[in-house]
Amino acid sequence: MASTISCDVAIVGAGLAGGMIALALKARHPALDVRLIDSAPVVGGNHLWSFFGSDVAAEDRWIVAPLVVHAWQGYDVRFPGHERTIDATYYSIESERLDREVRRVLPPHALMLGSKVSGASATAVVLANGDRIEARGVIDVRGPGDLSLLDLAWQKFVGRELVLSAPHDSPKPTVMDATVPQIDGYRFVYCLPMADDRMFVEDTYYSDTPDLDVEVLTTRIHDYAEARGWRVAQASRQESGVLPVAMGGDFEAYWRSGGAKVAKAGMRAGMFHPTTGYSLPDAVRTAAMLAASTDFSGAALHDATYAMARATWQARGFYRMLDTMLFRASEPEERYRILERFYRLSPALIGRFYAGRSTMTDKARVLTGKPPVPISRAVRAIIGARS
Repeated sequence: MASTISCDVAIVGAGLAGGMIALALKARHPALDVRLIDSAPVVGGNHLWSFFGSDVAAEDRWIVAPLVVHAWQGYDVRFPGHERTIDATYYSIESERLDREVRRVLPPHALMLGSKVSGASATAVVLANGDRIEARGVIDVRGPGDLSLLDLAWQKFVGRELVLSAPHDSPKPTVMDATVPQIDGYRFVYCLPMADDRMFVEDTYYSDTPDLDVEVLTTRIHDYAEARGWRVAQASRQESGVLPVAMGGDFEAYWRSGGAKVAKAGMRAGMFHPTTGYSLPDAVRTAAMLAASTDFSGAALHDATYAMARATWQARGFYRMLDTMLFRASEPEERYRILERFYRLSPALIGRFYAGRSTMTDKARVLTGKPPVPISRAVRAIIGARS
């Protein structure tokens, strides 16, 4: 027999954004009855999320600090004509740690995992088994809305954590190794040293299409490891993904596609960096904003998340313009030159870019100098995107 459950806030979607919102709300409002709902049996799925120290404001670090599993000082980038070590902090969060922390903080009844959702409104969630959750407010974090409403390219990847038969000699992450053959757009390999004998290797593409051949990329990962002299004993974990890279689109229609009057966060709210596709910095900002709230009604949660998402979209037109130049004004096999030039700039500018907080001076610096794509082609691409 179907039942009705009452609570203060129902969070639909137990990924990174939903998990951090739940943790932040309980930290700042211990008496709040929060429910975290997902069809999966665990929080966070099977993911590894990484971020630069400058991605998260100092006042918001309390949200991510308990989740960090790995930390490094400095990272490398490699291009055909340029190699560099950048002195910046870099961190990784594993989904297992997120799951463990959420289970530690939330009471057992608050975790409604393995529960398939058939519908959500501003104040109610209906489960596939007929049960109904009535809340003061609902936050929908179930993944993207209708991506066809946005003008997109794609960042796609396959990553494997490799267990090596002997220690590697790479103590720092390699955030981009673009010395590999350029295939299917801008290709680079990303490496994280998880332990002396473990290396997470990800084969990544800035591509015009979202098609992902996991088997082919897995083979390329092992070929790369062999070329680096890393003898692989086994792979302990694997993940893959396709992230949107935004060049334009109708934000208002995208917001409505996920439920016009329902509060949203994460990818469903369009809260991701237009160039990288990463959503962690925005997820932290959203969690901090909601934790500072006092009105958890459905209408108030909607208005707060909509205002943040809309302002963020409007502020990031510069990044969408750069994405248009990357994908529409340069030949796929030459796209690496844009990133190679970018990584010659100051570490502070690079950090603000990834955090989505580029200054006017930063933007001018990115656009000045000898352009890595023909000016006429760049202008045509930008005009075409706007029209």
